[in-house]
Amino acid sequence: MTGYLIDLTGKAALVTGASSGLGRHFALVLALAGAKVAVAARRVDALEELCDTIMEAGGEAVAVPMDVTDAASVSAAVEDASVGLGGIDILINNAGVTDTRSVLDLDEAAWDRVMDTNLKGAFLVARAAADAMREGGQGGAIVNIASIVGLRVAGQVSAYAVSKAGLVHLTRAMALELARHGIRVNALCPGYVETDLNRDFFATDAGQALVRRIPQRRLGRPQDLEGPLLLLCSDAGAYMTGAVLAVDGGHLVSSL
Repeated sequence: MTGYLIDLTGKAALVTGASSGLGRHFALVLALAGAKVAVAARRVDALEELCDTIMEAGGEAVAVPMDVTDAASVSAAVEDASVGLGGIDILINNAGVTDTRSVLDLDEAAWDRVMDTNLKGAFLVARAAADAMREGGQGGAIVNIASIVGLRVAGQVSAYAVSKAGLVHLTRAMALELARHGIRVNALCPGYVETDLNRDFFATDAGQALVRRIPQRRLGRPQDLEGPLLLLCSDAGAYMTGAVLAVDGGHLVSSL
């Protein structure tokens, strides 16, 4: 990673789902931009390793255990993050899960797991963080990490797609209600981004066929999301709220 023109020095950010993947990357990006960071997830050991990495690079970070599906856990974690950082200015609402089965094979428990994490969990965290921002009187920025499948469906991910579509609309509803408190709420919708979890799939014939349908003919990289993320959570996006920003190599505008 390289330095950024956007300076978040003096800002405090909470990142959920930060124990791995994009959440971990987002936490590092915010810390590099100068923010104090609270990293949240259920895997405390991974969070502590991330905090060590951030602090070794000269940043400030605290780990807060959080189960986004449990309202009491969310409330306690947001309070701990606020105390540990001296407030919360930024929330990156990133925690999420998926299930890759046909709708005919998807059982109720799997549906509930995806909805409880991706939609209800995002609501619980956003509500708690927004309340902390309102009480602090300084406003803030909430960035909900949605997906392009919340805007256009794909096969075998019905629950995930519905949860992300709900998150997109929740973003707009919260943006409307929270603007009077100086709180901006926007959604970042990544396309297919290569990570450790999906790299093997995208090396297969089926994965390569999917890549060929992306107009840029490549997968996204985590660093492709850095600029859009910093735009939405900084003063560079001060007049943006209720926006739904797709970062997908043109996938959403590809021909049917």
